[in-house]
Amino acid sequence: MIFLSLLQVTISRYEWLFPSLTPLPLLVALFFPRKIVNKRGLFAGHTVILLALVSLLLALLACVASVLNTAPIHRDFISWGVLSLSIYFDTVSAIMLLLVSFLALSVASFSRNYLDGNPEQGYFFKWLSITAGSVLLLVVSGNLALFALAWAAVSLSLHQLLIFYRHRYGAVTAARKKYLFSRCGDMALIGALLTIWYEFGTFDYSKLFVVVSQGAAHSLALVNVLLVIAALIKSAQFPFHGWLPETMEMPTPVSALMHAGIINAGGFLIIRLSPLIVCTPGALELLAAVGGFTALFGSLVMITQTSVKRSLAFSTIAQMGFMMLQCGLGAFSLALFHIVAHSLYKAHAFLSSGRTIDQARLAGESLEKKYLGIYGACAALVTALLSVCSVAFMMHVVFWENAALCCFTLILTIALAQLLWHWWSLSRKRKALLEVFVVVCLLSLLFFLLHAGIESLVEKCIPDAPAFRMAWPIAIITLLSFLMLALRVFLPPSWVSTRIGSALFVHVYNGFYVHTVANRLIDSFWSRSDNKAS
Repeated sequence: MIFLSLLQVTISRYEWLFPSLTPLPLLVALFFPRKIVNKRGLFAGHTVILLALVSLLLALLACVASVLNTAPIHRDFISWGVLSLSIYFDTVSAIMLLLVSFLALSVASFSRNYLDGNPEQGYFFKWLSITAGSVLLLVVSGNLALFALAWAAVSLSLHQLLIFYRHRYGAVTAARKKYLFSRCGDMALIGALLTIWYEFGTFDYSKLFVVVSQGAAHSLALVNVLLVIAALIKSAQFPFHGWLPETMEMPTPVSALMHAGIINAGGFLIIRLSPLIVCTPGALELLAAVGGFTALFGSLVMITQTSVKRSLAFSTIAQMGFMMLQCGLGAFSLALFHIVAHSLYKAHAFLSSGRTIDQARLAGESLEKKYLGIYGACAALVTALLSVCSVAFMMHVVFWENAALCCFTLILTIALAQLLWHWWSLSRKRKALLEVFVVVCLLSLLFFLLHAGIESLVEKCIPDAPAFRMAWPIAIITLLSFLMLALRVFLPPSWVSTRIGSALFVHVYNGFYVHTVANRLIDSFWSRSDNKAS
Protein backbone atom coordinates (compact mmCIF):
# COMPACT_ATOMS: atom_id res chain seq x y z
CA MET A 1 0.00 0.00 0.00
CA ILE A 2 2.81 2.41 0.81
CA PHE A 3 4.46 1.64 -2.53
CA LEU A 4 1.21 2.27 -4.44
CA SER A 5 0.63 5.53 -2.61
CA LEU A 6 4.18 6.67 -3.34
CA LEU A 7 3.78 5.70 -7.00
CA GLN A 8 0.52 7.63 -7.23
CA VAL A 9 2.09 10.75 -5.72
CA THR A 10 5.07 10.48 -8.06
CA ILE A 11 2.89 10.08 -11.14
CA SER A 12 0.66 12.98 -10.08
CA ARG A 13 3.63 15.29 -9.47
CA TYR A 14 5.53 14.38 -12.64
CA GLU A 15 2.55 13.77 -14.91
CA TRP A 16 4.20 15.72 -17.75
CA LEU A 17 7.35 13.58 -17.66
CA PHE A 18 6.01 10.27 -18.92
CA PRO A 19 4.36 11.44 -22.18
CA SER A 20 7.41 13.62 -22.83
CA LEU A 21 9.81 10.68 -22.56
CA THR A 22 7.74 8.12 -24.48
CA PRO A 23 9.06 8.98 -28.00
CA LEU A 24 12.69 9.30 -26.90
CA PRO A 25 13.67 5.61 -26.56
CA LEU A 26 12.71 4.84 -30.16
CA LEU A 27 14.27 8.06 -31.48
CA VAL A 28 17.58 6.94 -29.96
CA ALA A 29 18.01 4.87 -33.15
CA LEU A 30 19.05 8.11 -34.88
CA PHE A 31 22.41 7.70 -33.14
CA PHE A 32 22.94 4.04 -33.97
CA PRO A 33 26.57 3.61 -35.14
CA ARG A 34 26.94 2.63 -38.77
CA LYS A 35 28.80 -0.53 -37.73
CA ILE A 36 25.79 -1.77 -35.77
CA VAL A 37 23.38 -0.89 -38.55
CA ASN A 38 25.36 -2.57 -41.30
CA LYS A 39 26.88 -5.61 -39.63
CA ARG A 40 25.05 -6.35 -36.40
CA GLY A 41 21.42 -6.46 -37.43
CA LEU A 42 20.46 -9.00 -34.77
CA PHE A 43 21.87 -6.77 -32.04
CA ALA A 44 19.97 -3.81 -33.51
CA GLY A 45 16.77 -5.87 -33.55
CA HIS A 46 17.05 -6.81 -29.88
CA THR A 47 17.87 -3.20 -29.03
CA VAL A 48 14.82 -1.84 -30.85
CA ILE A 49 12.56 -4.39 -29.13
CA LEU A 50 13.93 -3.28 -25.76
CA LEU A 51 13.45 0.39 -26.67
CA ALA A 52 9.88 -0.28 -27.80
CA LEU A 53 9.19 -2.05 -24.50
CA VAL A 54 10.48 1.00 -22.59
CA SER A 55 8.22 3.26 -24.66
CA LEU A 56 5.24 1.02 -23.92
CA LEU A 57 5.92 1.15 -20.16
CA LEU A 58 6.22 4.94 -20.32
CA ALA A 59 2.96 5.10 -22.29
CA LEU A 60 1.24 3.03 -19.59
CA LEU A 61 2.48 5.43 -16.90
CA ALA A 62 1.32 8.36 -19.04
CA CYS A 63 -2.13 6.80 -19.29
CA VAL A 64 -2.25 6.42 -15.50
CA ALA A 65 -1.31 10.09 -15.18
CA SER A 66 -4.11 10.98 -17.60
CA VAL A 67 -6.62 9.07 -15.46
CA LEU A 68 -5.42 10.73 -12.25
CA ASN A 69 -5.57 14.19 -13.79
CA THR A 70 -8.46 14.68 -16.22
CA ALA A 71 -7.32 18.15 -17.29
CA PRO A 72 -5.08 18.34 -20.40
CA ILE A 73 -1.36 18.60 -19.71
CA HIS A 74 0.42 21.41 -21.58
CA ARG A 75 4.07 22.13 -20.92
CA ASP A 76 6.69 24.14 -22.81
CA PHE A 77 10.33 23.08 -22.54
CA ILE A 78 12.37 25.12 -25.03
CA SER A 79 11.35 27.93 -27.38
CA TRP A 80 13.16 29.23 -30.46
CA GLY A 81 11.01 32.08 -31.66
CA VAL A 82 8.16 30.56 -33.67
CA LEU A 83 9.22 27.01 -32.85
CA SER A 84 8.88 25.50 -29.41
CA LEU A 85 9.38 22.07 -27.90
CA SER A 86 6.18 21.39 -25.98
CA ILE A 87 3.69 18.63 -25.23
CA TYR A 88 -0.11 18.56 -25.13
CA PHE A 89 -1.45 15.45 -23.48
CA ASP A 90 -5.07 14.49 -22.88
CA THR A 91 -7.25 11.39 -23.13
CA VAL A 92 -7.04 11.32 -26.93
CA SER A 93 -3.23 11.47 -26.79
CA ALA A 94 -3.17 8.78 -24.08
CA ILE A 95 -5.22 6.35 -26.18
CA MET A 96 -3.10 6.93 -29.29
CA LEU A 97 0.18 6.82 -27.35
CA LEU A 98 -0.65 3.43 -25.86
CA LEU A 99 -1.84 2.11 -29.24
CA VAL A 100 1.24 3.20 -31.21
CA SER A 101 3.75 2.00 -28.61
CA PHE A 102 2.03 -1.40 -28.44
CA LEU A 103 2.06 -1.70 -32.24
CA ALA A 104 5.74 -0.72 -32.36
CA LEU A 105 6.63 -3.46 -29.91
CA SER A 106 4.52 -6.05 -31.76
CA VAL A 107 5.97 -5.19 -35.17
CA ALA A 108 9.55 -5.11 -33.87
CA SER A 109 9.13 -8.51 -32.22
CA PHE A 110 7.69 -10.00 -35.40
CA SER A 111 10.47 -8.47 -37.53
CA ARG A 112 13.21 -10.16 -35.53
CA ASN A 113 12.21 -13.57 -36.91
CA TYR A 114 10.89 -12.29 -40.23
CA LEU A 115 14.25 -10.75 -41.23
CA ASP A 116 16.46 -13.37 -39.62
CA GLY A 117 19.50 -13.80 -41.86
CA ASN A 118 18.84 -10.69 -43.97
CA PRO A 119 22.07 -8.65 -44.20
CA GLU A 120 20.07 -5.38 -44.22
CA GLN A 121 18.08 -6.02 -41.07
CA GLY A 122 20.14 -3.49 -39.07
CA TYR A 123 19.14 -0.79 -41.55
CA PHE A 124 15.53 -1.94 -41.31
CA PHE A 125 15.39 -1.82 -37.52
CA LYS A 126 16.97 1.62 -37.41
CA TRP A 127 14.34 3.19 -39.64
CA LEU A 128 11.54 1.17 -38.06
CA SER A 129 12.49 2.63 -34.70
CA ILE A 130 12.75 6.19 -36.05
CA THR A 131 9.40 5.89 -37.80
CA ALA A 132 7.61 4.66 -34.67
CA GLY A 133 9.32 7.31 -32.54
CA SER A 134 8.24 10.04 -34.97
CA VAL A 135 4.62 8.87 -34.73
CA LEU A 136 4.81 9.01 -30.93
CA LEU A 137 6.27 12.53 -31.15
CA LEU A 138 3.41 13.52 -33.45
CA VAL A 139 0.88 12.25 -30.89
CA VAL A 140 2.28 14.20 -27.92
CA SER A 141 3.33 17.37 -29.77
CA GLY A 142 2.03 20.51 -28.09
CA ASN A 143 1.96 22.85 -31.06
CA LEU A 144 1.36 22.72 -34.78
CA ALA A 145 4.96 23.52 -35.71
CA LEU A 146 6.28 20.49 -33.83
CA PHE A 147 3.36 18.46 -35.22
CA ALA A 148 4.35 19.42 -38.78
CA LEU A 149 7.99 18.46 -38.16
CA ALA A 150 6.94 15.07 -36.76
CA TRP A 151 4.46 14.68 -39.66
CA ALA A 152 7.29 15.17 -42.18
CA ALA A 153 9.66 12.94 -40.19
CA VAL A 154 7.15 10.10 -40.26
CA SER A 155 6.83 10.37 -44.03
CA LEU A 156 10.58 10.60 -44.72
CA SER A 157 11.52 7.75 -42.39
CA LEU A 158 8.73 5.58 -43.78
CA HIS A 159 10.14 6.22 -47.26
CA GLN A 160 13.37 4.50 -46.19
CA LEU A 161 11.35 1.41 -45.28
CA LEU A 162 9.33 1.51 -48.49
CA ILE A 163 12.52 1.29 -50.58
CA PHE A 164 13.98 -1.51 -48.47
CA TYR A 165 13.93 -3.69 -51.61
CA ARG A 166 15.55 -1.21 -53.98
CA HIS A 167 15.92 -3.73 -56.78
CA ARG A 168 12.14 -4.19 -57.15
CA TYR A 169 10.54 -1.85 -59.66
CA GLY A 170 7.11 -2.08 -58.04
CA ALA A 171 8.46 -1.15 -54.60
CA VAL A 172 10.36 1.86 -55.95
CA THR A 173 7.38 3.08 -58.00
CA ALA A 174 5.03 2.84 -55.01
CA ALA A 175 7.54 4.63 -52.78
CA ARG A 176 7.91 7.45 -55.32
CA LYS A 177 4.16 7.82 -55.62
CA LYS A 178 3.80 7.91 -51.85
CA TYR A 179 6.63 10.45 -51.63
CA LEU A 180 5.01 12.78 -54.16
CA PHE A 181 1.54 12.58 -52.61
CA SER A 182 3.01 13.14 -49.14
CA ARG A 183 4.72 16.31 -50.31
CA CYS A 184 1.36 17.57 -51.59
CA GLY A 185 -0.11 16.90 -48.14
CA ASP A 186 2.85 18.67 -46.53
CA MET A 187 2.22 21.75 -48.69
CA ALA A 188 -1.42 21.84 -47.55
CA LEU A 189 -0.36 21.51 -43.91
CA ILE A 190 2.29 24.23 -44.26
CA GLY A 191 -0.29 26.50 -45.89
CA ALA A 192 -2.60 25.95 -42.92
CA LEU A 193 0.22 26.72 -40.48
CA LEU A 194 1.15 29.96 -42.25
CA THR A 195 -2.48 31.06 -42.27
CA ILE A 196 -2.85 30.25 -38.56
CA TRP A 197 0.28 32.24 -37.72
CA TYR A 198 -0.93 35.19 -39.79
CA GLU A 199 -4.39 35.16 -38.18
CA PHE A 200 -3.61 34.22 -34.57
CA GLY A 201 0.14 34.57 -34.06
CA THR A 202 0.54 31.22 -32.27
CA PHE A 203 0.87 27.52 -32.95
CA ASP A 204 0.09 26.23 -29.43
CA TYR A 205 -2.97 24.00 -29.20
CA SER A 206 -4.14 25.38 -25.86
CA LYS A 207 -3.99 29.00 -27.06
CA LEU A 208 -5.67 28.17 -30.36
CA PHE A 209 -8.51 26.33 -28.64
CA VAL A 210 -9.06 29.29 -26.28
CA VAL A 211 -9.08 31.78 -29.17
CA VAL A 212 -11.56 29.66 -31.12
CA SER A 213 -13.82 29.28 -28.09
CA GLN A 214 -13.94 33.08 -27.83
CA GLY A 215 -15.47 33.41 -31.28
CA ALA A 216 -12.69 33.67 -33.88
CA ALA A 217 -14.29 31.11 -36.17
CA HIS A 218 -14.62 33.57 -39.08
CA SER A 219 -10.88 33.31 -39.77
CA LEU A 220 -10.76 29.50 -39.94
CA ALA A 221 -12.41 28.66 -43.26
CA LEU A 222 -9.20 28.48 -45.32
CA VAL A 223 -7.27 26.88 -42.46
CA ASN A 224 -9.78 24.08 -41.99
CA VAL A 225 -10.05 23.33 -45.71
CA LEU A 226 -6.24 23.03 -45.95
CA LEU A 227 -6.16 20.81 -42.86
CA VAL A 228 -8.85 18.58 -44.33
CA ILE A 229 -6.94 18.28 -47.62
CA ALA A 230 -3.74 17.34 -45.75
CA ALA A 231 -5.63 14.70 -43.75
CA LEU A 232 -7.32 13.24 -46.84
CA ILE A 233 -4.01 12.88 -48.67
CA LYS A 234 -2.27 11.36 -45.63
CA SER A 235 -5.06 8.81 -45.16
CA ALA A 236 -4.95 7.64 -48.82
CA GLN A 237 -8.36 8.94 -49.78
CA PHE A 238 -9.60 8.94 -53.35
CA PRO A 239 -7.92 9.87 -55.72
CA PHE A 240 -4.68 9.80 -53.65
CA HIS A 241 -5.08 6.14 -52.71
CA GLY A 242 -3.17 4.45 -55.54
CA TRP A 243 0.14 4.09 -53.70
CA LEU A 244 -1.24 2.05 -50.81
CA PRO A 245 -2.16 -1.21 -52.64
CA GLU A 246 1.14 -1.06 -54.53
CA THR A 247 3.28 -1.04 -51.39
CA MET A 248 2.81 -4.79 -51.01
CA GLU A 249 6.39 -5.21 -52.24
CA MET A 250 7.66 -4.03 -48.87
CA PRO A 251 8.32 -6.38 -45.93
CA THR A 252 5.19 -7.52 -44.11
CA PRO A 253 6.10 -5.77 -40.81
CA VAL A 254 6.21 -2.44 -42.65
CA SER A 255 2.76 -3.13 -44.10
CA ALA A 256 1.47 -3.83 -40.60
CA LEU A 257 2.99 -0.65 -39.15
CA MET A 258 1.77 1.50 -42.02
CA HIS A 259 -1.76 0.12 -42.32
CA ALA A 260 -2.29 -0.13 -38.56
CA GLY A 261 -0.57 3.05 -37.41
CA ILE A 262 0.82 5.59 -39.84
CA ILE A 263 -2.22 5.71 -42.12
CA ASN A 264 -4.23 6.95 -39.12
CA ALA A 265 -2.22 10.19 -38.89
CA GLY A 266 -4.78 12.02 -41.03
CA GLY A 267 -7.61 10.96 -38.77
CA PHE A 268 -5.64 11.94 -35.68
CA LEU A 269 -5.03 15.39 -37.20
CA ILE A 270 -8.77 15.90 -37.63
CA ILE A 271 -9.61 14.62 -34.14
CA ARG A 272 -6.86 16.66 -32.46
CA LEU A 273 -7.94 19.87 -34.20
CA SER A 274 -11.66 19.11 -34.04
CA PRO A 275 -12.31 22.31 -32.01
CA LEU A 276 -11.16 24.20 -35.11
CA ILE A 277 -12.66 21.92 -37.76
CA VAL A 278 -16.22 22.07 -36.40
CA CYS A 279 -16.26 25.83 -36.96
CA THR A 280 -16.36 25.33 -40.76
CA PRO A 281 -19.35 23.29 -42.01
CA GLY A 282 -17.85 23.26 -45.52
CA ALA A 283 -14.77 21.41 -44.26
CA LEU A 284 -16.99 18.83 -42.55
CA GLU A 285 -19.00 18.39 -45.73
CA LEU A 286 -15.81 17.85 -47.74
CA LEU A 287 -14.63 15.26 -45.21
CA ALA A 288 -17.93 13.41 -45.25
CA ALA A 289 -18.33 13.46 -49.04
CA VAL A 290 -14.80 12.30 -49.89
CA GLY A 291 -14.72 9.81 -47.00
CA GLY A 292 -18.09 8.28 -47.91
CA PHE A 293 -17.12 7.88 -51.58
CA THR A 294 -13.72 6.40 -50.67
CA ALA A 295 -15.34 3.93 -48.28
CA LEU A 296 -17.71 2.75 -51.00
CA PHE A 297 -14.96 2.65 -53.65
CA GLY A 298 -12.49 0.76 -51.43
CA SER A 299 -15.11 -1.77 -50.33
CA LEU A 300 -16.18 -2.43 -53.91
CA VAL A 301 -12.62 -2.99 -55.16
CA MET A 302 -11.66 -5.03 -52.08
CA ILE A 303 -14.20 -7.81 -52.75
CA THR A 304 -12.78 -8.42 -56.24
CA GLN A 305 -9.13 -8.87 -55.23
CA THR A 306 -7.51 -12.31 -55.38
CA SER A 307 -4.41 -11.38 -53.37
CA VAL A 308 -4.76 -11.36 -49.58
CA LYS A 309 -2.44 -8.38 -49.08
CA ARG A 310 -4.07 -6.28 -51.83
CA SER A 311 -7.46 -7.09 -50.38
CA LEU A 312 -6.23 -5.89 -46.99
CA ALA A 313 -4.85 -2.73 -48.63
CA PHE A 314 -8.18 -1.80 -50.20
CA SER A 315 -9.84 -2.71 -46.92
CA THR A 316 -7.62 -0.09 -45.26
CA ILE A 317 -8.62 2.49 -47.87
CA ALA A 318 -12.28 1.75 -47.23
CA GLN A 319 -11.84 1.85 -43.45
CA MET A 320 -9.99 5.17 -43.61
CA GLY A 321 -12.79 6.54 -45.79
CA PHE A 322 -15.34 5.35 -43.27
CA MET A 323 -13.36 7.03 -40.49
CA MET A 324 -13.29 10.31 -42.44
CA LEU A 325 -17.04 9.99 -42.96
CA GLN A 326 -17.45 9.66 -39.20
CA CYS A 327 -15.36 12.79 -38.64
CA GLY A 328 -17.29 14.67 -41.32
CA LEU A 329 -20.59 13.85 -39.65
CA GLY A 330 -19.24 14.95 -36.27
CA ALA A 331 -18.83 11.51 -34.68
CA PHE A 332 -15.24 12.15 -33.55
CA SER A 333 -15.40 9.78 -30.58
CA LEU A 334 -16.67 7.00 -32.82
CA ALA A 335 -13.85 7.77 -35.27
CA LEU A 336 -11.29 7.44 -32.46
CA PHE A 337 -12.75 4.08 -31.49
CA HIS A 338 -12.63 3.08 -35.16
CA ILE A 339 -8.93 3.96 -35.31
CA VAL A 340 -8.12 1.75 -32.31
CA ALA A 341 -10.22 -1.20 -33.45
CA HIS A 342 -9.03 -1.05 -37.05
CA SER A 343 -5.37 -0.72 -36.06
CA LEU A 344 -5.43 -3.79 -33.84
CA TYR A 345 -7.35 -5.82 -36.41
CA LYS A 346 -5.18 -4.78 -39.36
CA ALA A 347 -1.90 -5.37 -37.51
CA HIS A 348 -3.05 -8.89 -36.62
CA ALA A 349 -4.29 -9.47 -40.18
CA PHE A 350 -0.94 -8.57 -41.76
CA LEU A 351 1.27 -10.27 -39.20
CA SER A 352 -0.77 -13.48 -39.55
CA SER A 353 -1.48 -13.23 -43.30
CA GLY A 354 0.43 -16.43 -44.09
CA ARG A 355 -1.55 -18.46 -41.58
CA THR A 356 -4.78 -16.83 -42.82
CA ILE A 357 -4.17 -18.18 -46.33
CA ASP A 358 -3.82 -21.73 -45.00
CA GLN A 359 -6.94 -21.38 -42.85
CA ALA A 360 -8.94 -20.01 -45.78
CA ARG A 361 -7.88 -22.93 -47.98
CA LEU A 362 -8.82 -25.47 -45.33
CA ALA A 363 -12.13 -23.71 -44.71
CA GLY A 364 -12.89 -23.79 -48.41
CA GLU A 365 -12.16 -27.49 -48.54
CA SER A 366 -14.17 -28.42 -45.46
CA LEU A 367 -17.25 -26.23 -45.88
CA GLU A 368 -19.41 -25.96 -48.95
CA LYS A 369 -21.23 -22.64 -49.24
CA LYS A 370 -24.85 -22.68 -50.39
CA TYR A 371 -26.89 -19.92 -51.96
CA LEU A 372 -29.85 -18.94 -49.76
CA GLY A 373 -31.86 -16.87 -52.24
CA ILE A 374 -33.81 -13.65 -51.76
CA TYR A 375 -35.82 -15.05 -48.85
CA GLY A 376 -32.66 -15.75 -46.87
CA ALA A 377 -31.41 -12.22 -47.54
CA CYS A 378 -34.69 -10.68 -46.36
CA ALA A 379 -34.69 -12.90 -43.24
CA ALA A 380 -31.12 -11.85 -42.38
CA LEU A 381 -31.88 -8.15 -42.89
CA VAL A 382 -35.10 -8.23 -40.85
CA THR A 383 -33.46 -10.20 -38.03
CA ALA A 384 -30.57 -7.76 -37.84
CA LEU A 385 -32.86 -4.72 -37.92
CA LEU A 386 -35.10 -6.08 -35.15
CA SER A 387 -32.08 -6.91 -33.01
CA VAL A 388 -30.50 -3.46 -33.36
CA CYS A 389 -33.79 -1.65 -32.71
CA SER A 390 -34.47 -3.81 -29.64
CA VAL A 391 -31.06 -3.03 -28.14
CA ALA A 392 -31.41 0.68 -29.00
CA PHE A 393 -34.84 0.80 -27.31
CA MET A 394 -33.47 -1.00 -24.25
CA MET A 395 -30.60 1.49 -23.94
CA HIS A 396 -32.83 4.49 -24.74
CA VAL A 397 -30.73 5.35 -27.79
CA VAL A 398 -32.70 7.67 -30.09
CA PHE A 399 -30.42 7.44 -33.08
CA TRP A 400 -32.78 9.06 -35.61
CA GLU A 401 -32.19 12.47 -33.98
CA ASN A 402 -28.53 12.38 -35.03
CA ALA A 403 -27.51 11.90 -38.66
CA ALA A 404 -24.17 10.30 -37.80
CA LEU A 405 -25.48 7.80 -35.24
CA CYS A 406 -28.46 6.93 -37.42
CA CYS A 407 -26.25 6.34 -40.48
CA PHE A 408 -23.71 4.21 -38.65
CA THR A 409 -26.35 2.22 -36.79
CA LEU A 410 -28.07 1.28 -40.04
CA ILE A 411 -24.72 0.43 -41.64
CA LEU A 412 -24.14 -1.81 -38.61
CA THR A 413 -27.49 -3.44 -39.39
CA ILE A 414 -26.37 -4.12 -42.98
CA ALA A 415 -23.08 -5.60 -41.72
CA LEU A 416 -24.90 -7.85 -39.25
CA ALA A 417 -27.26 -8.99 -42.01
CA GLN A 418 -24.26 -10.03 -44.14
CA LEU A 419 -22.80 -11.81 -41.12
CA LEU A 420 -26.03 -13.77 -40.69
CA TRP A 421 -26.10 -14.54 -44.41
CA HIS A 422 -22.60 -16.04 -44.30
CA TRP A 423 -23.37 -17.88 -41.07
CA TRP A 424 -26.45 -19.53 -42.51
CA SER A 425 -24.81 -20.28 -45.87
CA LEU A 426 -21.91 -22.14 -44.24
CA SER A 427 -23.99 -23.94 -41.60
CA ARG A 428 -24.57 -27.68 -41.90
CA LYS A 429 -27.62 -27.53 -39.71
CA ARG A 430 -30.53 -25.13 -39.35
CA LYS A 431 -29.83 -22.55 -36.68
CA ALA A 432 -32.63 -21.68 -34.29
CA LEU A 433 -34.01 -18.18 -34.83
CA LEU A 434 -33.77 -17.40 -31.12
CA GLU A 435 -30.08 -18.32 -31.05
CA VAL A 436 -29.35 -16.03 -34.01
CA PHE A 437 -31.37 -13.21 -32.48
CA VAL A 438 -29.43 -13.41 -29.20
CA VAL A 439 -26.05 -13.37 -30.94
CA VAL A 440 -26.93 -10.33 -33.07
CA CYS A 441 -28.37 -8.55 -30.02
CA LEU A 442 -25.11 -9.11 -28.13
CA LEU A 443 -23.09 -7.67 -31.01
CA SER A 444 -25.40 -4.65 -31.17
CA LEU A 445 -25.12 -4.16 -27.42
CA LEU A 446 -21.32 -4.30 -27.68
CA PHE A 447 -21.41 -1.59 -30.37
CA PHE A 448 -23.52 0.80 -28.29
CA LEU A 449 -21.57 0.15 -25.08
CA LEU A 450 -18.17 0.73 -26.71
CA HIS A 451 -19.46 3.87 -28.39
CA ALA A 452 -20.80 5.20 -25.10
CA GLY A 453 -17.57 4.30 -23.28
CA ILE A 454 -15.29 6.06 -25.74
CA GLU A 455 -17.60 9.07 -25.84
CA SER A 456 -17.52 9.41 -22.05
CA LEU A 457 -13.71 9.16 -22.01
CA VAL A 458 -13.11 11.94 -24.53
CA GLU A 459 -16.12 14.18 -23.94
CA LYS A 460 -13.89 16.91 -22.44
CA CYS A 461 -11.33 16.70 -25.26
CA ILE A 462 -13.55 16.55 -28.34
CA PRO A 463 -16.33 19.09 -29.00
CA ASP A 464 -19.79 18.32 -30.25
CA ALA A 465 -20.08 19.08 -33.95
CA PRO A 466 -22.97 21.43 -34.81
CA ALA A 467 -25.62 20.18 -37.19
CA PHE A 468 -25.14 21.39 -40.77
CA ARG A 469 -27.52 21.33 -43.70
CA MET A 470 -25.71 18.63 -45.69
CA ALA A 471 -25.40 16.12 -42.82
CA TRP A 472 -28.62 14.21 -43.49
CA PRO A 473 -28.27 14.16 -47.33
CA ILE A 474 -24.70 12.83 -47.09
CA ALA A 475 -25.75 10.24 -44.49
CA ILE A 476 -28.70 9.05 -46.60
CA ILE A 477 -26.64 8.84 -49.81
CA THR A 478 -23.90 6.92 -48.00
CA LEU A 479 -26.42 4.56 -46.44
CA LEU A 480 -28.09 3.82 -49.78
CA SER A 481 -24.69 3.25 -51.39
CA PHE A 482 -23.70 0.71 -48.74
CA LEU A 483 -27.07 -0.97 -49.09
CA MET A 484 -26.53 -1.35 -52.84
CA LEU A 485 -23.05 -2.72 -52.18
CA ALA A 486 -24.48 -5.21 -49.71
CA LEU A 487 -26.96 -6.43 -52.32
CA ARG A 488 -24.01 -7.73 -54.32
CA VAL A 489 -23.38 -10.32 -51.57
CA PHE A 490 -26.94 -11.60 -51.89
CA LEU A 491 -26.72 -12.09 -55.68
CA PRO A 492 -26.34 -15.65 -56.99
CA PRO A 493 -22.74 -16.69 -57.82
CA SER A 494 -23.65 -17.06 -61.49
CA TRP A 495 -24.02 -13.28 -61.96
CA VAL A 496 -20.23 -12.94 -62.43
CA SER A 497 -20.43 -15.20 -65.51
CA THR A 498 -22.82 -12.86 -67.28
CA ARG A 499 -21.52 -10.40 -69.86
CA ILE A 500 -22.20 -7.34 -67.72
CA GLY A 501 -20.95 -9.02 -64.55
CA SER A 502 -17.64 -10.12 -66.07
CA ALA A 503 -16.97 -6.71 -67.65
CA LEU A 504 -17.79 -4.91 -64.40
CA PHE A 505 -15.61 -7.32 -62.45
CA VAL A 506 -12.56 -6.52 -64.59
CA HIS A 507 -13.00 -2.76 -64.24
CA VAL A 508 -13.58 -2.95 -60.49
CA TYR A 509 -10.65 -5.34 -60.03
CA ASN A 510 -8.36 -2.74 -61.62
CA GLY A 511 -9.74 0.07 -59.46
CA PHE A 512 -11.25 1.76 -62.52
CA TYR A 513 -7.63 2.42 -63.64
CA VAL A 514 -7.10 5.48 -61.45
CA HIS A 515 -3.73 4.13 -60.32
CA THR A 516 -2.66 3.61 -63.96
CA VAL A 517 -2.93 7.34 -64.69
CA ALA A 518 -1.00 8.13 -61.51
CA ASN A 519 1.74 5.65 -62.45
CA ARG A 520 2.23 7.29 -65.83
CA LEU A 521 2.53 10.70 -64.21
CA ILE A 522 5.04 9.37 -61.70
CA ASP A 523 7.12 7.65 -64.37
CA SER A 524 7.22 10.74 -66.55
CA PHE A 525 8.13 12.98 -63.61
CA TRP A 526 10.91 10.75 -62.33
CA SER A 527 12.25 10.01 -65.80
CA ARG A 528 12.64 13.73 -66.43
CA SER A 529 14.29 14.15 -63.04
CA ASP A 530 16.65 11.24 -63.72
CA ASN A 531 17.58 12.67 -67.09
CA LYS A 532 18.38 16.05 -65.54
CA ALA A 533 20.43 14.39 -62.83
CA SER A 534 22.42 12.42 -65.36
